[in-house]
Amino acid sequence: MSDGRSWQGNWPARMYERVRERGFTSLTAFADAHPTLPLVELAEELGKDSFSAVQVFSGLVDEAERSCQVTRLTRGQLVRELSESFPDGWPVVFDDEARLEAAMTLASWIGFTPETHKERARQVTAALLARPPPPGWRPLGPDDELLRTLLPDEEA
Repeated sequence: MSDGRSWQGNWPARMYERVRERGFTSLTAFADAHPTLPLVELAEELGKDSFSAVQVFSGLVDEAERSCQVTRLTRGQLVRELSESFPDGWPVVFDDEARLEAAMTLASWIGFTPETHKERARQVTAALLARPPPPGWRPLGPDDELLRTLLPDEEA
């Protein structure tokens, strides 16, 4: 709802009702079923013009914090950002243009990263730019082997 109506009333209750209508017990389970969709499209899956990407991400962060899965959420958001910028996988030719696109994508990801994980996200960004992954690499979810190596779980 670009006119601000998505924020009216008890929008979290509305969002979770939509999640349950789609057969999921949590927003995280819903997001996991669509691991490469950008947040905007994930919000649209819950109802065109009903929720914003920020609302969906806020709900995901809340669930991740309660279940001690913030690192996994952070990896999942990186998957969404990479899928949007590089739908065919990591560039085969990592020239200046591809490096700029990667840097902008990774900067956007850092913007979505919860404060507790920003420093780790900056380290992952530096590592990916210094030693790019194999051409065509396309993580399909937060449990991608390379992502788990770069950003291992630390939560108990």
